[in-house]
Amino acid sequence: MIETVGIVGAGQMGAGIANLFARHGFRVLLCDRDARQLERAVAGIRRDLARRPPKEGTADDVVGRIATSLTLDPFAAAGFVVEAVTEEEPLKREIFRQLDGIVPHGVVLATNTSSIPIASIAAATDRPDRVIGMHFMHPVPVMALVEVIRGAATSDDTFAVTAGLAARLGKEMAVSRDLPGFIVNRILIPMINEAVYALEDNVATAQDIDKAMRLGTNQPMGPLALADFIGIDTVLSIAKVLFERFADPKYCPCPRLARMVAAGELGRKSGKGFFTY
Repeated sequence: MIETVGIVGAGQMGAGIANLFARHGFRVLLCDRDARQLERAVAGIRRDLARRPPKEGTADDVVGRIATSLTLDPFAAAGFVVEAVTEEEPLKREIFRQLDGIVPHGVVLATNTSSIPIASIAAATDRPDRVIGMHFMHPVPVMALVEVIRGAATSDDTFAVTAGLAARLGKEMAVSRDLPGFIVNRILIPMINEAVYALEDNVATAQDIDKAMRLGTNQPMGPLALADFIGIDTVLSIAKVLFERFADPKYCPCPRLARMVAAGELGRKSGKGFFTY
């Protein structure tokens, strides 16, 4: 029975995944190379627990199950690992290379990548059969779905372990082939990208584009507001992966996304994106 889970990366997704596991009684090892980011992550988890108290125990109980670290060394005690750093393939491959030398060989190494092929990440290890995609949705404790992606070498046992863990976390699972963007982002990111192109072409204002999609297609959030929620930098990174991997012009990122990232307009996390917060 898995009791201790290692989470690499304490950003928006890593903190959310740590929050989820700790809420469900797991001991969590949360690693990030930035001490201030670790502090922000724990503070954010406390704020979330104040808004949505745990079903069992107290907020202090949940936070008390989370241990932070600036190195991966404590992951030698992990029974399962989830990597949740930024969508940069070289960075992810390097982390998996390091994990492979620290984490016991039979332990599953999962990646929260939202677009990068699992087989490419797994190739950085000597255990490609124990590598799998486990893509959580933001906000992690709230969203019901987790995408599970098998790489070319992912074993049946690795899949079974991951599926069992998803069930313990109360998540619904959708299984995708190992193709860029998987299910959600292969459909979602082109929609967001097209909304940005519509804005760039002055089809309508950002407010009316989002209103049209909310009221015309019954979406709870318009695509531009959703881009701000996800992070413009993340949207751009995923769009680039889709464009590069498929070599299809329909996935070409709108130039406005790159301009916004260069200007630091990243959405909610920076206070300004398509809208101001």
